Amino acid sequence: MKKKDISQVQHVARVSWNATYEGIIPLDVQNNFLKNAYSDRNMKRRLKYTTIFVAEVNSAIVGFANYSPTSNEGVTTLGAIYIYPEYQGLGIGSALLHTGIEQMGDVKEVQLNVEKNNRIGMRFYRAKGFEKIKEYEDNFDGHILHTVEMALKVRNKILLD
Repeated sequence: MKKKDISQVQHVARVSWNATYEGIIPLDVQNNFLKNAYSDRNMKRRLKYTTIFVAEVNSAIVGFANYSPTSNEGVTTLGAIYIYPEYQGLGIGSALLHTGIEQMGDVKEVQLNVEKNNRIGMRFYRAKGFEKIKEYEDNFDGHILHTVEMALKVRNKILLD
C-alpha cells in the first residue's frame, strides 16, 4: 500500500465491515470504530509501523491485509483482511494471506482475532488451517464481542488452497 491508496483502503474497510458485521455489531459502534481505526492519521501510522498489502482489480483496490512486523520468534499478527463483498470467494483473501506469509520475513506463525459470529471470516480461517487458541469476551465500545484468537503454524511457507 502507498499513501495515495489510503482513501480506497478506508472505503474497502467501511463497506466490508458494514456488510460483515450487520446484525453482529450495531452500526453506530461499527462507524465509531471505523472513524478512529481508519482515520487518515491512523492509516499513516499503519503505513509507517505495519505492512499493508492491497489487491487490485482493473487498477482499483478491492481488498487489503494488514500485518504487524514479524517478531524475532517468527510471529506476525494479521490485524485485518477485508475484501469487498462482491470480490469474496475469488481467491483474493488467499492471495493476501500467501503474500503476507511470503513477504513478512521468516514467518513461522500467523496470529489473529476474529469475532465468533463472523461466519465468513471463521470459515475462511478454518479452511486455511488456522486453529482456535482461545475464546474471550471483549467490550467493544460498549458492545460485547465474542472474540476467537486463532493461529496458523507455517511450515516451509507452503499453504494449501
